[in-house]
Amino acid sequence: MTTLVTGATGNVGRLVVRGLAGHVRAITRDPAKADFPPDVEVVRADLDDPDSIPFDGVEKLYLFVHPPTAQDVVDRAVRAGVRRIVTLSSGAVTYGYDKTHHLPVEQAVEASGVEWTHLRPGEFAVNKIDLWGPSIREDGTIVHPEPDALGQPIHEADIADVAIKVLQEDGHAGKAYDLSGPPQLTQRDMARDIGAAIGRTLTFQDVTTEEALAYCMSVGWPEEIARYVLGIAGYEGGDPDDFADYEFVVSPDYENLTGRPYRTFARWALDHVADFRG
Repeated sequence: MTTLVTGATGNVGRLVVRGLAGHVRAITRDPAKADFPPDVEVVRADLDDPDSIPFDGVEKLYLFVHPPTAQDVVDRAVRAGVRRIVTLSSGAVTYGYDKTHHLPVEQAVEASGVEWTHLRPGEFAVNKIDLWGPSIREDGTIVHPEPDALGQPIHEADIADVAIKVLQEDGHAGKAYDLSGPPQLTQRDMARDIGAAIGRTLTFQDVTTEEALAYCMSVGWPEEIARYVLGIAGYEGGDPDDFADYEFVVSPDYENLTGRPYRTFARWALDHVADFRG
């Protein structure tokens, strides 16, 4: 039987495709980006067009969250005979911050009547490539208004590890796994780790929050997301004080599932040297 992976050329999806055993059908809007082994079936399709997704023969589905068409995609998958759906969701659902993006997709999957498992990661380490990469490559600086602000980024490979496991083995139906990443770091700590990986001393630009917001938007981040990332607004545009009581905890789910600790941010930086050197 076939496992279908949506978002197959994304940061997590591409690792899921490479790690799965058996027949894998990789769905992407741009097959030219699909650098996969020859036995992977690559199909041009788009979550915005559920009719384009070939569910024939598919038993398991890795679902990248796309709220506008999620219900239609899930309905089509179930009618075609999919019996297991693993959803790439968000830790914001666990903490009650997400009401309109990942949560409705989880609800659609849960109501489908098939086996489901939700993966709920926190902050993606890979976001640093888009946020910090341009200025690091240009002059070795970082645009961030609060270098001592805390974060808890997770390596995308840790998320993929769990996705592969729950797609391929039984015993995970009806569960939601929180994937927090390793212990918290300051932005300075993360800059130190990236600098050590690329052999360069990195410095923070002295910028205001509004200047940092303008920069984030200039490198392609939507304003609402940029405001959240910089702490100007809370999740989904809410009050940033909503996070005042948030505690950076290390969820045990990853280690319990894999028998290994989370990869460190320093490990992530070494894995992405090329992204910061240009």
